[in-house]
Amino acid sequence: MADGNIHVLGKVTTAFGIKGWVKVYSYTDPATNILDYKAWYIHQNGEWKLFKVKQGKLQGKGLAAALEGVTDRDQALALSQCDIGIPESELPEPEEDEHYWFQLEGLNVVTTQDQLLGQVKELFDSGGGNQVLTIKPCEGSIDKRSRMMPYVSEYILEVDLDAGVIQVDWDPDF
Repeated sequence: MADGNIHVLGKVTTAFGIKGWVKVYSYTDPATNILDYKAWYIHQNGEWKLFKVKQGKLQGKGLAAALEGVTDRDQALALSQCDIGIPESELPEPEEDEHYWFQLEGLNVVTTQDQLLGQVKELFDSGGGNQVLTIKPCEGSIDKRSRMMPYVSEYILEVDLDAGVIQVDWDPDF
């Protein structure tokens, strides 16, 4: 499967026990949502390989999973630090006015005065449920500054995926 069709949801961190289980770090919210997918593509040795999820569970503060065909600790260790993904077509449709973070990456950020601030580099959670948009300068942006902006409705006015633009109410001098 081509990399462009796979969206990364987490990664295998290491082995768990001696029977082939793996520890999983999930990027989903809540973290257990990664266990809703019954098949994962795991990026190993430069390619995506399909693994069926036999079982998954909360384990301490993290997650553990049993994968079909992974039956011992050595096989589980071989998957350490490998990304876990699923085809984007399997992601649930977001609610109206909601977007996946990966959909926002690369969009132009424009103020209400039509000033191009730059492009979205990433979105991250700064703790306590606060999301922050990181904006990098690009060709045509008003300056060469990188910016961080809270991802809240007070500042984010409209996201137009088709046009590739996020309109914001933001003072470029801030």
